[in-house]
Formats: sequence, C-alpha cells, structure tokens
Amino acid sequence: MTKFATQFPAPLATAMLALISSLPVAASAAGAEPARLGKVQFKVECSEAAQREFNLAMAYYHSFAWSYLKDPLERTLKADPSCGMAHWARVLGSLDNPFGWPGNVSAATLAAGSDGLEAARTAGLKTQRERDYVDALAVFFKDHDKLNHRTRAKALELALEGVAKRYPDDTEAAILYALVLSANFDPADKQYTNQLHAAAILEPLFKAQPEHPGVAHYLIHSYDYPPLAGKGLDAAKRYDKIAPDAAHAQHMPSHIFTRVGAWRESIASNSASSRTDAGKSFNTLHAYDYMVYAHLQLGQDAAARKVMADMVALPNKIDSFAAAYAYAAIPARLAIERGAWQEAAGLNVAPTPADYPWTKYPHAEAINAFARGLGAAAAKNAAAAQAEVTRLQQLREATAALKLGYWVEQIDIQSEVVSGFAAFGDGRRDEGIERLRKAAAREDATEKHVVTPGPILPAREVLASVLLEQGRAAEALREFEAVLQKEPNRLRATAGAAAAAERSGDTQKARQYHGRVLDLTDVADSPRPEVADAKRFLRRG
Repeated sequence: MTKFATQFPAPLATAMLALISSLPVAASAAGAEPARLGKVQFKVECSEAAQREFNLAMAYYHSFAWSYLKDPLERTLKADPSCGMAHWARVLGSLDNPFGWPGNVSAATLAAGSDGLEAARTAGLKTQRERDYVDALAVFFKDHDKLNHRTRAKALELALEGVAKRYPDDTEAAILYALVLSANFDPADKQYTNQLHAAAILEPLFKAQPEHPGVAHYLIHSYDYPPLAGKGLDAAKRYDKIAPDAAHAQHMPSHIFTRVGAWRESIASNSASSRTDAGKSFNTLHAYDYMVYAHLQLGQDAAARKVMADMVALPNKIDSFAAAYAYAAIPARLAIERGAWQEAAGLNVAPTPADYPWTKYPHAEAINAFARGLGAAAAKNAAAAQAEVTRLQQLREATAALKLGYWVEQIDIQSEVVSGFAAFGDGRRDEGIERLRKAAAREDATEKHVVTPGPILPAREVLASVLLEQGRAAEALREFEAVLQKEPNRLRATAGAAAAAERSGDTQKARQYHGRVLDLTDVADSPRPEVADAKRFLRRG
C-alpha cells in the first residue's frame, strides 16, 4: 500500500486512489517549476509549509484537477500531521465535478466520505471555522443510503451558505458555496435563480481576486446558458490565462464560446486543452467533442474527422461518464451534422473496444440509438427506426435504475424525436409533427448538461425540417429562428432558415441567412450542399 493510502482508512484510500479523472498540470514537487494555477489563499491553522501545500491543493481543486490534490496533500500532512483540513480537502476532491452529480459519484465514494471526515477530526481541527467546514461537507454523506442525491446536495448547499455567513471575511467559503449553489440549479427554472445568485456572489470577488481560478471558473459555469452567456465572456477570456497549466482552464472558456457561436475561439480553446491533457484523462475526450462540434459548424468536416481519428488512436480508452459521452457523440455528430443519414443509420456504438463498459453509461449509448433511429427515419425505414426507439426505451430503464433523472428525460425526448420523424416519413404527417412539437417543448424546458456542447440534433430543428418538407415554409422559418436563438451560428439551422425564408418569399431574410452560411463556412475544408445553395441564391440576386 502506498504512503498515501496508509494515511486514510482503507475504504477511503481505495476509493480515492481509484479516482483517475484528472487534469495534467505542470510539475509542482519540491525543486520543480511551480504550476501556474492562479492564486488561492485558503487559510488553515497549520504550519507555514503545510499552508503553502494546502493552497496548492485547493488551486488544483478550483480547476477540477482532483487527483492532483494527492501530492500536495501528502506534503501538507508530512509538514504538519495535525492539519486535519488536508483530509477534508481530499474528501471534497473525491466528489469530482459538482455539475456532473450524481452520475459521477460512485457508491464507494459515498461510503468512504464519512470515514475521511472523521480522519480530519482525529488529525486535528484547531478552530470552530475548520470544524464548520468539516460538518458542512459531512451532510452530503449522512444517510446517503437512505436519502436521494437532490436532498443531500441541497443540504450541502445550505450548510456551505451557513459557513459563508458565519465567516463573511472567508472568501473561500463564499466561492465554494457559489459553486454548489450553481451546480444545484433546477433545469426547468428559466429564471436561472441559482445561477444568477451564484454569479452575484462571484462577480465582486472577481474584481477583488482577479487571479483566483475558482472565481473565473465558476462564473463561466453560472453563465453557461443561452440568455446569460454574454455575461460570461470576460471570465471566459481570462480563465485560461489565470491557470495556463490546467487543462480544464483551457477548455472551460469554450462553454461560453459555444453558447455565443464563437466557433474558432472554441476550437482554439479545446485544442489547447487536449494538448495539455495529452490523452491522460477524460478531459481530452471532452475537449475533442467540443472541437468536433465547432469544426462542423464551420463546414470543416475533414478537420472534425481528424479529431475523431485522434480519438480512436488514443492509447488509453478512458472509462468515465464524460469520456463515454464523447466516444458516442463524436461519430454521431459527424454523420448527422453533414446530413449523412445512411451513415448515421449504420453507426457502431462508438469507435472503442468491444469490451468498453457501455452498461455503466446508458445515457451515452442512447446517443448511438438516437443517431441510428434518425438515420432510419430519414430513409423512411419505419421498422428500423422503431427498433431504435425500442432500444432507447431499454436504455431509459437502465438510466432510471441508476437514478439519473436528467438523462431519463433526455432519452424520452430522443425517443419522441425518432418516433415523430419516423411517423412523418411513414405518411402519418400530422402525428409526426405533433410528436416533434411535444419533443421540442420538452427539450426547451430543460438545459443542456455540461458534458455536451449542444444537442446531437435539436428537436426543434427536426420539427422545422419536416415543416419545410411539407411546404409550410413560413412556419419552418419561425422554428429555425427559434433554434438559432438558443444555438447561435448553428450551421444546419442557419441553412434551414435560409431555405425556409427563400421558399416563403422573404428575400431579405433569405439573403441574410444565406450570407451567414457563407460567413460561417469561409474556412470550410469540405463541400456542403448548403454552401452551394447559398452561393447560387446570392449569385442570382
């Protein structure tokens, strides 16, 4: 057993050493060049040497470099074995990304958490403030086998709020409270109550601590919604410079760039992130998915294929929630964004080994069923489409068994889209349109998950496409424009709006949208029919 493992109870050590999800950063061991992670001052009642290492550990945490907490926390305890907050920080890091809860928190982690916090108490908590931090985190683990995740996450949010209020000069308490508050958002709340509350806490701290990685990071998360994204541009433009050695800090700006349709900036951000991560963790796959999505919006199909080839060539096949999503999403996006329906209908589950543990990630495998179902429906193969709907329903039940309610709803929406698209193609046009309307309304009532840059294919975009095919061009235009309100500069929706405007006789809008297609694709590396259509219209007119 490693030295690290001997400092913790056996179940905790086993669970934590299994946490390989990490962000490569520059070396920070004694004698090495310090990692550039921003400036964090998290006061603990420990020796001066232990305080330095604890600050480094929390800098890693604030850029979601969870497994990189291990070395500085070992050094913290070596410098001061009575520094109980080092144990607290390890437990905090074991919970992974709060925006991925509950799917990324294992039963083993939940079982080990209370033991880790007891280790913090045993080692030494020298002030009431430190005891309050430990007690606040403890509520997340209390009765984890009886209480659902939502109840425990809300309890943690309220407990951290209490710590922040009791110690108003402790900005770290406020920052952690804002993080959990933002992560605990209600996907159906279109007033963005939690997110805006978190941002209101973080904005003044960003002015006071402009080099703090967590403040910039959590502001981006809080503004990662269509109506709010513009507010996050300042943090997006600064975070990668605050913590240039953290892969996640390179990637996170692309959440805002994606929301505002800044595709070139997103590509640059994720290219830097994947280089920093170098295939060592899910972060490379996560960056690749965002890159592929952005390349496809610029008509750079060859570049997107190159990213997929890089993914296939990775020596390590990463077993994680986010990696599984990317493995399934990337080939699906390549087929669907290009309208390659036959290719979509024949997709394998992902270009990964046959023994990839897909049963752990039914939310990701559902992407494949969705893409295959869309391809079959586009080809008017109702039987094949129905087979994928059946598969989606099975994956829904598997997802429900894992208590991943958000993804259950997403799979329900996917099933409805495939069913509606297939019904339309099978001649049941009114039924198909009605189903697609309902799916679009359900999708609009939720928010995208942080794991994805955007839907594999927006339900409302499918609705707009079938309306256009039926000759209802004016209605189709309204639906395409609604998609663009939520997904600005999305190429398929922009081209669809151009075609709908043209067919409805709205020459001004047709010129506007066709022109936008050409602007988006001025660096395209592959032919697209929508580009040819735009050139034809504008040449004529």
